[in-house]
Amino acid sequence: MRPGRMALGVAAATVLVLGGLLIWRWLTAPIVLPPPRAVAAESAVQWEDFLGAEACAECHQAQYQVWRTSTHGRAGGAPSREVLIARFDGAPIRFRNATVTPRLTGRGEYQFLVSQPGRADVVLTVSGVIGGGHMVGGGTQGFVANFPDGTVRFLAFDFIRRESVWFCNTIGRASRGWVPISPDLPLEACVDWPPQRVLGTHSRFSNCQECHGSQIELRYDSTTKGYATRYKDLRINCESCHGPGRRHVELARSGRLETAADIGLRSLTTLTKDQSLEVCFQCHALKDRLQGDYLPGRSLAEHYSTGLEWLGEKPWYPDGRIRTFGYQLNHLFSDCYRDGSMTCVDCHEPHSQDYRDIWGRRLESRFDDGQCLDCHASKADRIEQHTHHRVGSPGSNCVACHMPYLQHPDLGQALRFSRSDHTIPIPRPAFDAKLGIENACSPCHGDMSVERLQQAAQQWWGEFKPHPPLVAALASLSEAGPADAATALTLLRPDLDYPMVQIGALGELLERYFQPDMADLPGPIVERLERLVGSEDPDVQALSLATLHLIAGERRGVRRFLARALGRLGDRESLIRSRWKIALAFLGDTYRERGEARTAVTAYQRALEVAPDDPAVLANMGLAYAGAGNWTEAAATYRKSLSLDPRQPLTLVNLGLALGALNDVAGARAAYERALAVDPGEAVAMLNLGNLHFRQGNAERATELYRQAIAANASLAPAHFNLARVYALQGQLVQAKAQVEWGLAFEPENSDGQAMLAELERLQRR
Repeated sequence: MRPGRMALGVAAATVLVLGGLLIWRWLTAPIVLPPPRAVAAESAVQWEDFLGAEACAECHQAQYQVWRTSTHGRAGGAPSREVLIARFDGAPIRFRNATVTPRLTGRGEYQFLVSQPGRADVVLTVSGVIGGGHMVGGGTQGFVANFPDGTVRFLAFDFIRRESVWFCNTIGRASRGWVPISPDLPLEACVDWPPQRVLGTHSRFSNCQECHGSQIELRYDSTTKGYATRYKDLRINCESCHGPGRRHVELARSGRLETAADIGLRSLTTLTKDQSLEVCFQCHALKDRLQGDYLPGRSLAEHYSTGLEWLGEKPWYPDGRIRTFGYQLNHLFSDCYRDGSMTCVDCHEPHSQDYRDIWGRRLESRFDDGQCLDCHASKADRIEQHTHHRVGSPGSNCVACHMPYLQHPDLGQALRFSRSDHTIPIPRPAFDAKLGIENACSPCHGDMSVERLQQAAQQWWGEFKPHPPLVAALASLSEAGPADAATALTLLRPDLDYPMVQIGALGELLERYFQPDMADLPGPIVERLERLVGSEDPDVQALSLATLHLIAGERRGVRRFLARALGRLGDRESLIRSRWKIALAFLGDTYRERGEARTAVTAYQRALEVAPDDPAVLANMGLAYAGAGNWTEAAATYRKSLSLDPRQPLTLVNLGLALGALNDVAGARAAYERALAVDPGEAVAMLNLGNLHFRQGNAERATELYRQAIAANASLAPAHFNLARVYALQGQLVQAKAQVEWGLAFEPENSDGQAMLAELERLQRR
């Protein structure tokens, strides 16, 4: 062989070797998901940009006067005779173990005086009234009070207009829904006793978001080591829908409005169908929080997800009707929305909340057929042929059959909370009975069986319109039990445009079938999930990405797909990442609560790939390690979370627990004390610091801390039980027994408390 040809051969071989090495390196190199892009700052809407309804009245007097007498205009406010429907007349409200007296003081203050035997009286001064009992399906009025830590908290005592009784919410305690207060009901059965639910949104407290008022803002105040709450109004004001009015008002007052390039407000009449609905869904929808500090004018989609509520709670049945509790978001399941252009304001006049047709003509009644006949005009020519009821009778009204009032199941049956069904279904007596829903015929024909009603409906209208395929597939699943690959292929339908039900289908599969890193996952399932990622709906897109990430996130092909998908999101990136992270973190929480620590950690780790250094995900991953007894990893994970956000009192408490388990008593104490430095009212920190002192033999300091914890949050049952232990060791058996009984009032099924009570009763009999 010639030397030149040999050299060429060596060079070619070298190229082949290098090429092979590069290909091998490409095939084996870790595939890292791209980090979040820097995004432009959100709209600079500030709380100070809102001026209140009275500023609008300067020019828009006609609209203002109509609004003032509307449901929104009378939605709440400072307590006064004009606002209150509840009786503050000194007549006592009697619980089994408490007397609550609503009273009006000589200084004009509306108060609740709470008296319980053996305990100091509690006086709660009402600072705000929520609601006016306006809703036809059951209207209520609640009350809030200012608390020393700067929060504004809901009180446990509500009033309902129709039944004219005081009631409380027992969901989460006695779990009986809304029940009238009676001498059979213990005060501690009310979930809002002692008050812990706040006005505004904060991750530390249960809350109703920003819905019970206008421009509600709740923030932690590092200066006062407390919270700051402010709002423009407890009514629903103009700017709740129109957005901040400062610039518009400035233009109008300066005389520049006619010549300005824009008027400083967006026109709500030019919104698309979904944009119009979003205005109402600020409040009339269940929402998962993505980030805080929402104000009208900011992007609702950046702050809240409306679809991810399907996960876990499952508030809707497959056809969208209320399974647990909800608002009017289920309008998205209606054919009037899906096949038409219906928005809320097609029927509801936004200023007066009166009823109107699509042409804006006022209707005389909420039951007026004009709401429907403006679109379904052919039905007007033969109403009785269609309804099979005499014209003018209640059964002839369109909404009697297609928008019946349905009780929301979570609230129980003792008090009425029924809302018009915004899925706008057709009556299906047999199908409704299968779901456990009262069908539209039964309120008038309660003497007829479901079978007879079904037969009559079929005789009158023939074969029912089929449910959409995905709704039918979801409805065919049994209430419980596993699913399989065949079920997944039935439910994964990227060819259909039905976002809400696609989310429900993914939720069912994540609960029944999908698991992290499924080795035997059929290829068609991956392919369908990848197609679902192409959805325009951010919740469908994000949940499909999260599902792929969870069940096949170690597969190189899937990881490349995920990385490419992230790179193509453009301006939607923050919308999708936030939902993707929330979905995986929720699944991590679900696995953790089941005791599946390793699986939970996998889900949290995937969430951190999407949202690196997210303090909340890290804090919950620490809980998973702790649940598995891996205290070293738990402590390290808590510390990383706290390095990113040191203002997490509960994470500091959990760090203290982990360090205590590692026999680092000094570190545990420092963590608890840091928690109290962040929030001096954190009862859980007081409890655990008390436990530390108790174990060290300092009963006096432990007693002091337990009492402080109970004063901060009397529903913290372990504080009662541990204080009772101190009393028992000191020979104070009567006090110990009373303390245990107080704790058991909040947690009657607590086995430790029950055992302590039995032992104390035995000792007292000696």
